Amino acid sequence: MYEYIKGDIYSLTPTTAVVETGGIGYFVNISLQTYTKIGQERKVFLLLHHVIREDAHLLFGFFDEEEREIFRQLISVTGVGVNTARMMLSSLSSSDIAAAIEKEDVTRLKGVKGIGLKTAQRIIVDLKGKVNEATLAGKLAATPTSRNKEEAMSALITLGFTRASVEKVLDTLTNEGLGSSVEELIKQSLKRL
Repeated sequence: MYEYIKGDIYSLTPTTAVVETGGIGYFVNISLQTYTKIGQERKVFLLLHHVIREDAHLLFGFFDEEEREIFRQLISVTGVGVNTARMMLSSLSSSDIAAAIEKEDVTRLKGVKGIGLKTAQRIIVDLKGKVNEATLAGKLAATPTSRNKEEAMSALITLGFTRASVEKVLDTLTNEGLGSSVEELIKQSLKRL
């Protein structure tokens, strides 16, 4: 439902952030990994995962696409809820989780609070081959982040190009692995528009 939030940090703890945008403060659950990456920044751009429950709407924020993708993979496993996935991302880096899954390192996964032997085994069985270190380290690092893509899109639309044509070109560039920075995305896009 919600893709990202961009705004000012109103308050920040190792597990939550209140991001003010448009005069509204949004309560966003974050991992320690995201908290560390935010650091002292006062303006943030967080990718979101929206959870709708009977009694609440919850937002989970991530500093990069890699972390959000691992989170989404983890919560697809039976017995792993959003809080457990967030705890895992607070205890281990995204690439450490991917490596543990690929190497079938049950001990590493069990080291996370709230993860028992059966849950660790289930995570490995369900996710082995879907999330791997090579994909995370290579493909995701090589492709531009959503933030870079959004900034490039905004700049190109400001220059007078239509949103549809800009989206098409940026998607093509992303699939080809070209343009790791905003500047490079804009340069490559201008050649094709």
